[in-house]
Amino acid sequence: MLITETFEDVDTSYGTKLRVHIITPKIHGYPKAKFPGVIVYSEIYQVTGPVRRFGQQIASNGYVVVLPSVYHNFVGPEPLAYDAEGTDIGNEYKIKKPLESYDEDNKICCDLLYRLPQFNGKGIGATGMCLGGHLAFRSLLDRRVSCATCFFPTDIHSRTLGLNKNDDSLERICKEVSASQELVLIFGTWDTHVPPEGRDLIRAKLREHDVATTFMELHAAQHAFIRDEFSKGRFDSAITTSCLGFMFEQFNRKLQQDLGPHDCEGESIEHFC
Repeated sequence: MLITETFEDVDTSYGTKLRVHIITPKIHGYPKAKFPGVIVYSEIYQVTGPVRRFGQQIASNGYVVVLPSVYHNFVGPEPLAYDAEGTDIGNEYKIKKPLESYDEDNKICCDLLYRLPQFNGKGIGATGMCLGGHLAFRSLLDRRVSCATCFFPTDIHSRTLGLNKNDDSLERICKEVSASQELVLIFGTWDTHVPPEGRDLIRAKLREHDVATTFMELHAAQHAFIRDEFSKGRFDSAITTSCLGFMFEQFNRKLQQDLGPHDCEGESIEHFC
């Protein structure tokens, strides 16, 4: 499936403009085709080549994709470099940006999707890597987001995202997520950003509050293994391909199919061999 790309600069309440990149499937002979929506959140470097290609791959599978450049509070929409300086700047902005601004960005993305003529209005998915994994996780606070696949989300376990270190993402997701919303969380066992005790905490809290979650820990996968540039030697194409299968299974089931109303009771599972 072919794709087209454009962007919109949307006003925020912080006196800045949020640039949202828009990638849309294009089907020959069907100029008015409509698709489900997906928000793709970037790592700390904004919308880099790997993040854009990730969004392009999702769009080419039949989704209209929006990618926000979330550091509008500090700089323009251009990506930061994958070097020491870019890393330091990205990590600085990550904790200087208010949580309320991240939430406003998410609302802007959802509102924008509903304004786009190519969006079918049937549901929004979210995904992202590193910082973007956390933002995809937090995006479920907007009930218009049906599901999220979060690749190695940082700071959830340590509550260190945003200004004043008032990160409440895990607490709020556990309390506020609806029974029909769903998460996929993917980590590598060699991820030094989210250590084993951090992953254990996240999994235990989500299970305690019965949040619909698929939780995966991939042996020997490092942090940012999905980033298809060898800036830090972590890219693992084979593992990435497997993980994308889980993401598209979730998106296809939650966003493409008409499942009808959610039955909170469900059916009992028989125990037999």
